[in-house]
Amino acid sequence: KAIGGKNSRVHPATKTFQAIRIEVNDELERLKTSLKLWTQLLEPGGRIAVISFHSLEDRIVKHYFKELTESKYESEYTLLTKKPITASELELKTNPRARSAKLRAVVKIKTRKE
Repeated sequence: KAIGGKNSRVHPATKTFQAIRIEVNDELERLKTSLKLWTQLLEPGGRIAVISFHSLEDRIVKHYFKELTESKYESEYTLLTKKPITASELELKTNPRARSAKLRAVVKIKTRKE
């Protein structure tokens, strides 16, 4: 179960080394910190687009963008991508590594009144 099925396109060691790299580099916390910083620096009309390459990253981006845009009337941000944009079949033929890439984006529409 740990190495996946016979039909998997991913080498058995890939997920193990990916997990080690994510933990050692503290990648998920850095992503959370970066998202907060980027949104603080963004001017009205500015956009943030994030390409994630695995489900842990994508979940963080998805939930953060959802949190930013939750209040329809008071929100400073609007989602540009309701669902993630993924690679087309044509792109996957020429670039198989793009199979896991997902693009999500938001735009800042106004500045919060405090």
